[in-house]
Amino acid sequence: MALSDGSGSRPALAVPVLSDAERFKLDAGDDALFYAEPRFVQHLDEAFRTRLTQLYRERIPPCATVLDLMSSWVSHLPEEIRYDRVIGHGLNGRELEANPRLDSHWVQDLNQHQRLPLDTASVDAALIVAGWQYLQQPEAVAAELLRVVRPHGQVIVAFSNRMFFQKAPQIWTDGGDRDHLAYVARVLLAQGWDPPELIAEATRARGPLGWLGGHGDPFFAVISRRPAG
Repeated sequence: MALSDGSGSRPALAVPVLSDAERFKLDAGDDALFYAEPRFVQHLDEAFRTRLTQLYRERIPPCATVLDLMSSWVSHLPEEIRYDRVIGHGLNGRELEANPRLDSHWVQDLNQHQRLPLDTASVDAALIVAGWQYLQQPEAVAAELLRVVRPHGQVIVAFSNRMFFQKAPQIWTDGGDRDHLAYVARVLLAQGWDPPELIAEATRARGPLGWLGGHGDPFFAVISRRPAG
């Protein structure tokens, strides 16, 4: 299945949630330039990544068509599970080409263009990892995801307390962890997603630090389903 050109369907309408001030970010430069050079590094620690992979293992069936939105060179999906199809999106083509889990991918700046080149009701699970905090038009992205996800399909938004501060909108930089969970849930609800499940967990660091009770990156997730109607 190739990516759709979007013909035959209209852009999803979004319900505004944020003010202009909440969309402001310190670095207003072109995001595509900021991400022009590939970053083949892990942005989240092993404890977070392990918990995320376990969540995917529990929530995403093998028969699913998966959309990994705002992806990179890794997708954190369980290695032992082969999904029907995994579609990737991001801002760096070289990172996406290096991701072995992706069957197809495309490059797009979601802060400039929110329309997704996917058919309506064509995806079972949409994933965003450590990416929501950079969206300046999250309502439009959430509305588009509602369009492309099948009825009873799900969106999983996962994040920790890390970010490129200068690239995150004020709604994110001014809030704490609980504020971030509530904000993501508020945007999803406004666009018609089911009431979300919120996950907030501490993780244990790997190795000697963990043996001494040290913590890894905290794990947060917002999970919601697309209504049947």
